[in-house]
Amino acid sequence: MKKDLISIDDLSIKNINDYLNYAEKIEQIPLKDKAKMLAGKILGVLFFEPSTRTRLSFEAAMLRLGGNVIGFSDVVSTSTAKGESLADTIKTVEQYCDAIVIRHPREGAARLSAEVSRLPVINAGDGANQHPTQTLLDLYTISRFFGRISGLKIALAGDLKYSRTVHSLVHALSKFDGIEFMFVSPDTLKMPEYVKTASNTKSFKCVETVDLKQAIIECDIVYMTRIQRERFPDPMEYEKVKDSYKIDHNILKGAKSTLKILHPLPRVNEISPEIDSTPYAGYFPQVGYGLTMRQALLLHHIGA
Repeated sequence: MKKDLISIDDLSIKNINDYLNYAEKIEQIPLKDKAKMLAGKILGVLFFEPSTRTRLSFEAAMLRLGGNVIGFSDVVSTSTAKGESLADTIKTVEQYCDAIVIRHPREGAARLSAEVSRLPVINAGDGANQHPTQTLLDLYTISRFFGRISGLKIALAGDLKYSRTVHSLVHALSKFDGIEFMFVSPDTLKMPEYVKTASNTKSFKCVETVDLKQAIIECDIVYMTRIQRERFPDPMEYEKVKDSYKIDHNILKGAKSTLKILHPLPRVNEISPEIDSTPYAGYFPQVGYGLTMRQALLLHHIGA
């Protein structure tokens, strides 16, 4: 039976913890031993949207494990530009590889790909819907920084309306005990009701605010997001909110010494570069933990 990863909602708390534990084991394996683990396997990387970290980390993870990579990151150079359907693209590419990683601007594209493919399909982001591998690496990052996930107070700030990253993360964190959320955003970019409703377990606690300073003082983690120009149907609406929040030295006064700032990246101006050299900055280690988690994902979905 093939194993897909399409939505964080498909995973139980046991599934998530299994991924986290597996990633921790993978992190301990010497590089020379990893280099043989997926020898002879080929990963198809189909990116219908721009990406730096997600695409390169999947490719690096596969190469570090001894496998190879084919794919594209420019739709203009593919048969999609000639009108080929997504289903036909998937059925073609699966003839050349052992698993498919897909990023697509249309919500539901990853699940459609999984339905038509005989290979494992991993969702690397579909529209404003889900980004499950980012969520798993975020959870792994939190567990590495704090030694736990349960019982933390976590602020998610910025674009909470369009960010598939925070939607997936809220769904996942809600499966853990004792998580308290602060949702920090302009009124026009608030967390969608369907995300809150789907996450609303007995232990679900959230406060909505526009006050980033309050969240920084109260929380263990601040998860910043970029205001995403490309998601706005009206450019004028983007201009109104693009500079809503910025983390700099001044706003961090009063923060816990153990505070960690995370970000799925890329950032624009929501985190000042002056924060990079402080103990608060967790976003670049987060990228590194992403490589480990994606190695674990590839081994689970291809190697077993």
